Amino acid sequence: MNQLTEKELSGLNELLNEEELLVKKFQMLAQHSQDTETKAKFTEIAGKHQEHFRSLYAQLR
Repeated sequence: MNQLTEKELSGLNELLNEEELLVKKFQMLAQHSQDTETKAKFTEIAGKHQEHFRSLYAQLR
């Protein structure tokens, strides 16, 4: 893999931080949701953002 530039690393770091925040937000919303359908949707969305995080993190390897 080619070496990433400082700007690319900075961008990846920013995206990782955003995805991490979204995972935490949707997990929190799922925990506080009373409706099972809503809870399941929030959990699903949190999982998708976790996948995004893993995909972005893989670019650093």
